[in-house]
Amino acid sequence: MCQYDICPRNEMGVLFAVTWGPMYIYMLILVIYRGKILLAYDSLGSYAMTGIAYLYNCINPFIYATKFDPVKRVLLRLIPCKKTTQPE
Repeated sequence: MCQYDICPRNEMGVLFAVTWGPMYIYMLILVIYRGKILLAYDSLGSYAMTGIAYLYNCINPFIYATKFDPVKRVLLRLIPCKKTTQPE
């Protein structure tokens, strides 16, 4: 169980599987069928798979910033804002 209000573990696990899964499958196919099919690591497919995998690194901070309360609190404290008091 997660001790915080919203636990980002589920989102992070799904995101990791969706972004890095195709890269691992592509690499597995390269290793299994080496020499039998025309796939090379420097092909367009490898660049596409690597780009999808790197999306995880780009999206990860935003998920933590929006879903993980301790990170959200720290980030909110970093934003300078003036507190205005309303007249009663």
